Amino acid sequence: MRANDPLLESWVEIPLHSDFPIQNLPFGIFKLGLEAPRVGVAIGEWVVDCKALARKASFDDLGIDPLVFDQPYLNDFIELGKTKTSAVRNRLSEVLDQRENPWSGKSWSDKFLIRQSEVDMLLPVRIGDYTDFYSSLEHASNVGAMFRDPGNALLPNWRHLPVAYHGRASSIVVSGTSIHRPKGQILPEGQQEPVLSPSKMLDFELEMGCIIGKNSDLGQSISVKAAEDYIFGLVLFNDWSARDIQRWEYIPLGPFLGKNFGSTMSPWVVTLDALEPFRVDTPVQQPTVLPYLAFEGQKSFDIQLSVTLQTAASAEKTVCQSNFKYMYWNMAQQIAHHTINGCNLKVGDLCASGTLSGPYQESFGSMLEITWRGTQPIQLSDGSERKFLEDGDTVSLRGFAKRGNLRIGFGEARGTVLPAFV
Repeated sequence: MRANDPLLESWVEIPLHSDFPIQNLPFGIFKLGLEAPRVGVAIGEWVVDCKALARKASFDDLGIDPLVFDQPYLNDFIELGKTKTSAVRNRLSEVLDQRENPWSGKSWSDKFLIRQSEVDMLLPVRIGDYTDFYSSLEHASNVGAMFRDPGNALLPNWRHLPVAYHGRASSIVVSGTSIHRPKGQILPEGQQEPVLSPSKMLDFELEMGCIIGKNSDLGQSISVKAAEDYIFGLVLFNDWSARDIQRWEYIPLGPFLGKNFGSTMSPWVVTLDALEPFRVDTPVQQPTVLPYLAFEGQKSFDIQLSVTLQTAASAEKTVCQSNFKYMYWNMAQQIAHHTINGCNLKVGDLCASGTLSGPYQESFGSMLEITWRGTQPIQLSDGSERKFLEDGDTVSLRGFAKRGNLRIGFGEARGTVLPAFV
């Protein structure tokens, strides 16, 4: 694919270590002042206004109606299918390429380039349904060791299927949106009766999410081989969690109020096309999976992930450095299992990975694990410590894939904790 050429350079000035070189070109939805939201693409520190670009760099020859860029969500654009969305990405690379070509936009860049600092980024897709998986072996083992039996941490089904639950799409917000501390029933230590209280064990979860890019029919099962055809791209995802509410409520039906009060998503959707150079092997799976979950080739991606924590009084501190490649069940397997019963997928649906913990403490993807249920607090630069998140704390997730001089990044998924509503 032309847009993935590592030798491509743009006439747009792109800072060193930028998440958004010409080989990335992720899609999002932006708003400039009082103007209507519309489709944009990130390049360096700029946004390509696709609606404005379409006025001159016509997409007619690609069979693209320019009205698809004048929408408040990416759903209509994504629904065009990968053949057309990839063609648009290739055309954008021609517009931004420093080499002379018929589509070069350098001479009229003032018509379609806007500084990212001048726009508001919005939720990129209209999310119909949201499924959150539990696909990190290290995370599942850590949680099982803490709350069940350290010698038998995994439940019997965990190595046989990608465990998941259906979450609440309405409370997923874009990066930069603050999250109120949730209230709910908790069972204080040593007590027999629950109380209604703001959560005292508020946590983040380092995750990634895949945006579904193709509809399937009710009753249809999607094979592992075909599953990636149904993935448009990836985002960073913080599944905020209230551990004390979750602990009291999760038996027998799993997560509810401890999870659905808010999740934070990064605004730029990095296409699966852009991530092709970063494929790696999935961790070895034992025992052998059932045939419908068996796969060939490299289905995982080497994406470096980090989480920082900042208070009103302290500098930003990195509390986690992990990697998407640690995920035991890859995305193709997740989709195959999700649909084996005939559950249908829709464009814009979100499937999150579950907490992405690695094998070392510094790679644990939640405060629950980093502080080992609050028994090993972390120290911040202002002298304070944290067992779990406090009001005013800002959590930022970041991620990028790198090979040689090529770096494809995701920006950030950032949120600040506000006090609970009275």
